[in-house]
Amino acid sequence: MSPSDAVTLNIENQIATITLNRPERMNALDSTMVAGLLSALDQIDIEIENIGAIVIAGVGGTFMAGGDVKFFYQLGQIPANEARLQIAAMIDKVHQIITRLTDLPRPVIARVNGAVAGFGISLMNACDMAIASSETVFTLAYCHIGTSPDGGSTHSLVRLVGMKKAKEIAFLGDRFDAEEARNLGLINQVVHNDALDGATAKLAKRLAAGPRGALARTKALLNSAPDRDLPAQLAAEAQSFADCAISDDFREGVTAFVEKRKPAFNGK
Repeated sequence: MSPSDAVTLNIENQIATITLNRPERMNALDSTMVAGLLSALDQIDIEIENIGAIVIAGVGGTFMAGGDVKFFYQLGQIPANEARLQIAAMIDKVHQIITRLTDLPRPVIARVNGAVAGFGISLMNACDMAIASSETVFTLAYCHIGTSPDGGSTHSLVRLVGMKKAKEIAFLGDRFDAEEARNLGLINQVVHNDALDGATAKLAKRLAAGPRGALARTKALLNSAPDRDLPAQLAAEAQSFADCAISDDFREGVTAFVEKRKPAFNGK
């Protein structure tokens, strides 16, 4: 399977949809999918002015069942030093995906269903919002194959659910359902499976119609907040607000408020 088959990209109506497409392997991450995700992000970078929101989804009733264990099994058949080099090279690319998703100046939505395991949780957490089918099952799972997590999940989980719960999720690898994931703050919405596509499209359309510059700056502010003290965050907010205040979207938003109508943002 080629990278373009393992991951597809569709850009339509200002919404970019990245689709994980290895249903026969429950969309498990392998080198072709890593290459496909990086290629999709390259194309999104090129088309970013025509994109208002990004959706990441999986086909075949599953979001992502973690890394492809067959790949790791094969590495066990070669010398340890060589295996370590191959794993390090792959994880470096995997971490580029997480960093690039986090840095994208557009909202990213994870549409999750079926199994969300291992790197699937890391990928979901790198998105700005997540919508899950009520039938979704989550597990960090790394402990079950004798390794520690990657993909930034140790970073995101501590911030989303707190240290004690993050350790429980990582140490035990227990499964939990969509309602618990929502209660923990890992996802935003839980809907019936047959309503998942509609709910995702509705949210993506709403975000795509928003003030792009303001949302990009808001995303950056929120992402950086845990690493700043209050004075530094206030200074960043002041700079960001001033930048927004001279934009066309700000003028349109203020005018629409005064005129008691819905704003029509143009992303400038």
